[in-house]
Amino acid sequence: MRFYACLLIFLFISVESQPAFAEIKPKQIVMKNGLTILLIEQHSLPIVSVEALIKSGSVDDPFDRAGVANLTASLLDEGTQKRSSTQIAEEIDFIGASLGASADLDYTSVNLRVLKKDIERGFDLLSDLLLNPLFDVKEMERVRRLILGSILSGKDDPTTIASLAFDNIVFGNHPYKNPVIGLEESVQKIGRDDIVSFYQNHYLPKNTLFSIVGDVTEKEAVALVKKYFSEWKNVSPKPVLARNIASPTIQPKKTELIEKDLTQTTVLIGHLGISRKNPDFYPVIVMNYILGGGGFSSRLLTHIRDNKGLVYSAYSSFDANRQPGAFEISLQTKASNTNEAISATLQEINQILKDGVTETELMEAKAYLIGSFPLRLETTGKLAGLLSKVGFHELGLAYFSDYPKYIEKVTREDILRVAKTYLRPDQMTLVVVGNLAEAKVKELP
Repeated sequence: MRFYACLLIFLFISVESQPAFAEIKPKQIVMKNGLTILLIEQHSLPIVSVEALIKSGSVDDPFDRAGVANLTASLLDEGTQKRSSTQIAEEIDFIGASLGASADLDYTSVNLRVLKKDIERGFDLLSDLLLNPLFDVKEMERVRRLILGSILSGKDDPTTIASLAFDNIVFGNHPYKNPVIGLEESVQKIGRDDIVSFYQNHYLPKNTLFSIVGDVTEKEAVALVKKYFSEWKNVSPKPVLARNIASPTIQPKKTELIEKDLTQTTVLIGHLGISRKNPDFYPVIVMNYILGGGGFSSRLLTHIRDNKGLVYSAYSSFDANRQPGAFEISLQTKASNTNEAISATLQEINQILKDGVTETELMEAKAYLIGSFPLRLETTGKLAGLLSKVGFHELGLAYFSDYPKYIEKVTREDILRVAKTYLRPDQMTLVVVGNLAEAKVKELP
């Protein structure tokens, strides 16, 4: 462990000494139609990555149509008014580029990666997908069948079963309870009109952020956006695009036991967590790293798996979204060990609430989180993706230099404070999937 910590500290020092990392300074340009560009120039390789982030996702799905945002995104490259899905695929392959779209809880991303010499053609394809989607009924039905197949296969997966049940309890009536791909009954209801309406109301330049990273200058980037997106208008059936979805609230504690004839038990324990803009975000992620987010160095894995042999795997996470996501602990264990594993997990939570963390744990956690940060920036695609999230969550253009500073500032007192604020052992939701007769699960105290 000492060697591991020293290695991480060395990595941190080495990274900090590299000017390229310290000099990541994005530029921001807002176009006349409201589209925002975030740009990072990197001229070492002739590659450009673009992430067009639409600030709407599955959270904006109609109440009884979960899955609309996902189906809309999935159809963008399945045919436009200018190109068929086959033509789109062939053009992308011909220039050796990649282009695809996907929805998430809070946003939708359309990603382009292209060689500098083909950037004009890449932007032409990107604009065609964003501005001229056809939403062909035949393609919609084909993609719907694929989505339904994925949903049905999830019904045999204990992790998916547990996650659905857990989210349904933790988020109550908030749309975060629904998986991004939707539910079987809701996906079956979605019509072309739902997709067109979602597109018209949300795919607007004022609701879009372009992150452009790679071998392109500011002048070139602005010229490309003007050429291909200046005619994009903020016209929608709704005069004002507004997010008026109330934040999720803490739900009453509940235990849900789901029978599945398996030798292994899947356990989820947790409750509502924090949003990304929470001022305690950085102390919370350091605390979580020590508790269960740090892989082999975390308390959960070290104490419950390595020392006691109670679980196959154990980890914790805070899913910090635009609105509060879930704090979740996941365990995989033998059915006969279920109660003991749950009890040991609660003991770890109570221990960190009572005594906080040691100086060594804090040092190792900060060294890892700071030292591994550059791995999130190692390709233009990764950097464009992170830059989009920085813009979406309004974290500031100094984020890349601020992140290690915020981590380094975290103290043991901060850890104890946020543990007592954001870990609530008396409000835990418990979901268990497995052989219940053998597991004999007890209610949480």
